[in-house]
This record gives sequence, C-alpha cells and structure tokens, in this order.
Amino acid sequence: MTTRRRSSRIALIVLSALALPALSGCFAAGSTAPDAASAERISVAMMQPPRSGLSPLSDDAFKLSRWATAETLVVLDDDAVARPSLSTSWEQVDATTWRFQIRSGVSFHDGTALTPDAVVRSLQRAASASPLPRILKGIGLQARAEGDAVIVTTGDVDPLLPQRLSSPQLSILAASAYTGDTVSPIGTGTGPFQLVAVNGITGATLDRFDGYWGGRAKLAGIDASFVPDGTARTAALRTGTADIVETVPAGQIETVDPALVHEVPMPRTNTLYLNTARGPFADPSVRAAARGALDRARIIAAVYEGRADEAKGLLGPALPWTVGARDSADLDAVLATRAPAAVVDRVPITLGTFTDRAELPEVAVLVQQQLEAVGFIVTQDVREYQFIEADALAGAFDAFILSRATVLDSGDPVAYLASDFGCGGGFSISQLCSADVDAAIAAASRIAAGPDRQKAILIAEAQVLATDAAVPMLHERVVQGESARVRDAARDPRERTLVTIDTWIDPAAPAGDARR
Repeated sequence: MTTRRRSSRIALIVLSALALPALSGCFAAGSTAPDAASAERISVAMMQPPRSGLSPLSDDAFKLSRWATAETLVVLDDDAVARPSLSTSWEQVDATTWRFQIRSGVSFHDGTALTPDAVVRSLQRAASASPLPRILKGIGLQARAEGDAVIVTTGDVDPLLPQRLSSPQLSILAASAYTGDTVSPIGTGTGPFQLVAVNGITGATLDRFDGYWGGRAKLAGIDASFVPDGTARTAALRTGTADIVETVPAGQIETVDPALVHEVPMPRTNTLYLNTARGPFADPSVRAAARGALDRARIIAAVYEGRADEAKGLLGPALPWTVGARDSADLDAVLATRAPAAVVDRVPITLGTFTDRAELPEVAVLVQQQLEAVGFIVTQDVREYQFIEADALAGAFDAFILSRATVLDSGDPVAYLASDFGCGGGFSISQLCSADVDAAIAAASRIAAGPDRQKAILIAEAQVLATDAAVPMLHERVVQGESARVRDAARDPRERTLVTIDTWIDPAAPAGDARR
C-alpha cells in the first residue's frame, strides 16, 4: 500500500484541519480570523501535570502533541486512517518492511534540519527505551536510513504500522533532545509552537516557531498550567484565567455558561480492574460477584448527571463499528465461559483510584457501596495519579478504577487490549495472563484494517470480558471548556490535538463567564 500527497499544503490541511474539522470551534458573530500571525497568546489549563518530565517516551507525549510542538511521521484523520506529516508517503515493501519518504525543508526548533538519520535516531531511541513505550511492546521495531527515506522493519507482520507511528510517543526530535539518559522536548520539536520553558509540575511556555514548515501559527504562543483539581480548572474558565480548560467535571458544568462548554464523545472507558494474580480476585468466581454487584445506571445518573453511556463492553460508541456488532453467537459463546458468581461473606479488598479526574473518587464511593452490599469489605486508597500509578501497575490493589482511553496510541484498540490484558502488557493493572486472550489479540493484530479486523477485535474483547479481569462501567463524554475568545481549537476524541496552527484568539470577545 502506498499513500501519497501532491503538496505540502495538503499535508498542512491534514495537520491543522483534517484531524477534526467538524469538532473545531466556530467563529462568533462579527469576528474575523486574522490574515496573519497575531500577538495574542492563549492560556490552557491542563488536567494532569507531567509524570516523566515531559519525556516523549511517556504519556507526557500527548501534552506535546496537544500543544503542537512535537510531530510524528504520520497523523490520523477522523476514521483513524494514516495521513502524511513528517513523512510524505510510504509503501509496504514486504510483510515486515516499510519505506517512509521523509519530508524535505523541515527544521527542528534548534535550527537543525530534519533528515532520515534524525528520524532513525528518534525511532531507535524509543525502540531501546526502558520502559518501552507501550505502542512498541512486542513489535521489534528497527529503523535505518536509506537515501531520503527511512526503512522500518518489525519482528512480525504489522498491518497497522503507519497508524502505530502516529503515536505521540514516537515524536521525532532533534539530536539535541537526547543527552545521556534523558529526552528533552525543550527547543527540539518541529511543530508550529516551540517549547521554551517548563516549570516542573506547575506549567509550561511555548512560543510561535516562525520557521515551521507548514506556515506561521496565528497565535503568538501558549501558556499552559497544570491544574489537577477539577473545581480549580472550572473556576479558571469562569474567571477568564484560562482560555481552554481540559475536562470540566460533570458536577461543575452547571456552574458555567453553557456556551463555554463543549461535549466531546470519547473512546474512553471507566473500568473496574480486578487483580487476577493475588488476593480475593485471583478467584474468577469472586470477580464474577464483583461484576454482578455494579449498578452502572446509578453511577451514570449520580456522578455524571447522565453525561455518559452505559458500557456493554470495553469499547464504546465513539467507535461506531462496535454499535450493534456484539449481537453475535460467536461472542455469546465466549462470554458463556464466565465463571459463576461466588457468595461473598465479609471479604476484605483494597480499592484504588485517583483524583485527577474529579468524577473518579465519587465513582469509587458508589462502587464501594455496591460491593459492600454483596459482602465485600472495602478500604479505599485515593491519590493523585502521579503518586498512585506505580502501585497500581505493581498489583498493589485488589481493585482499581481507571478512566482509560481505548484508542490512545494507534487509533486502533488492539494496542490497548495488548497493553492492558496481554501476558506481556506494559499497563496490566489487572495482572492478567490468559492464553486465550493472548491468542485472540494476536489474531486481531495480524489482520488488515477493515470489517474482518473489527470482528476479531470484538472476539478479543469478549475473551477479556470472559475472565472478569476488567468490568467496564461507562463510556465518558468529556467536556472541554473554551472562553468566548477562543476560535478553532480542536475538540479531539483521541486527546491528541488541542491548539493548532489555525487556533486564534478574538481580542474583542469577553474572557471568562459573561454571567458573572
């Protein structure tokens, strides 16, 4: 397969508009987009502080992507189809080999040029990182330069390699980013905004990069602050302290002018992970009892005020091909292998979650009540995510409530299923290792994009659900806050894009909530 584009202008459209054109902010009456770059800056309140010093090899990479400072070889459109970015075209040479043509005329923020060698350096650093970025888990990716192209090979057939290379964790940075054991995105990206300063877990500053290959951004820069507390983020929106606010908590929405909040359907599932390796939930019948205890409708009504969808599986309605597709005899046969629920009599368990998503502690209260109603004795442990992630991944909890993006990396849920539920998964909170699950995930991973792959994905999902290692509760609809001054911010279900080259500020519009 070869993907080609005729001009850099088309590629620019992909980067700044194609990703989510229907979900971009619209013009206010009487406002006019600036013809050229302006002196206006935008302030953004981010939900979570960096956990790994903004290393692109961690989940912090998604901040770099949302700030349009670090770029990848390809980007994804609405349908998760790979489109050109730092690579202008690609072709599959054989079952495990791909050739990516590298865009010419691109400068890194430090003034050095994008070259095939620079691409290889970034990809190889990711491939040799410890821990390995989850998008590369089990892939065996290797890269080498060949003329003006990069040859990428994998250890096994990977029909979605272009989509995989769209992950922000595979951002291409300048040689100066790699010093010793650290990777620094400060002044080393290729995007329309240059990261110039990071103040620990407080904030970051980005300025427009006038040498951007796709043209000049309309904004002069971005001032990002990290505000884990949902009430504080909402207050920043109301007072005009922030122009864009990530994730307005459901309980705070009624305190804000409805014109400033925008509901975004998310491929994000609120799931109860159960520890299959040790403790009471090592018994599948006890896991089945926990599954049967949950009242999803009550959680949605009480905590999300109806702004969520009841989960029928791990994958939700943000992936339209899942809707109605679970009415299948093949899937029913897999789910019929679930263990029967045990009778629970005063079984003590620990339940963990985190405060960064304001709804989760409230969900934990209801889940505790529902589990205790069937015989569990629940002790909660609730912290900021940066202080609880390591314990969760180490299996320190019997149960853990997580809000999880299911197509975070490649736009395809196979990577999520492998990461969270495969024997070698890098994000295995449930500590699951099942031969049937591994086989189903492996089968799905070998199929090219299309209906057959989708069917195989649902079979793999059913295999996970049959273990009761994870109990999906609801699919979120995240609410993004934007002041009346903001124009053309991206509202991205995959949480990769936020401020783009085309985002601008209308200085004539009021900041904050006009009802104050």
